[in-house]
Amino acid sequence: PTEPPSPQEHGLDFERLLDASTYKEMFRQDMIRWGEEKRQADPGFFCRAAVEGALQPVWVVSDTRRLSDVEWFRDAYGDAVQTVRVVATEETRKRRNWVFVTGVDDAESECGLDQGVAFDWVITNDGDKVALGEQLEMLLQSLHRSL
Repeated sequence: PTEPPSPQEHGLDFERLLDASTYKEMFRQDMIRWGEEKRQADPGFFCRAAVEGALQPVWVVSDTRRLSDVEWFRDAYGDAVQTVRVVATEETRKRRNWVFVTGVDDAESECGLDQGVAFDWVITNDGDKVALGEQLEMLLQSLHRSL
C-alpha cells in the first residue's frame, strides 16, 4: 500500500487546516488516517519533528494526543518533561461550537490521553480568565524554578 499524500502533496491550504472551519472537517479523517499510518511505521516520527533544531531551555510541545507521544518525550528527556492537560466541560466546548462527530471525536487522535497518563498539571479553561490566569501563573512559576 502506498502512503497517503501529505497536506502539501494534496495542495491543501495549510492555514485553513489549522482552524475549526468546514474546510478542515472535509479532510480531517484523511489527515487522521495519514498520521496513524505514519505513527504505526515510526511511533517517534512526529515527536522528533517537533523537537528538531530546538535549543531553548524550555519547550512547549502542544497538542500531543497519544500515550506513545508522552512516552517518547519521557524516554528522551526524563524528569525534565512536565505534562499539562487543558480541560473544559462539554457545555463549554459546545459554546465554542464543538460538535461531537462519531469516528473522529472518539478516535485515539482525540481521546488517546483520556486514560493512562498521570498529568503533572491539569488546567481548567471554562472561560474564567482570572482562574485560567492564576493556573497558568502557577505553572510558569514552577517551570521558572526548575531552570
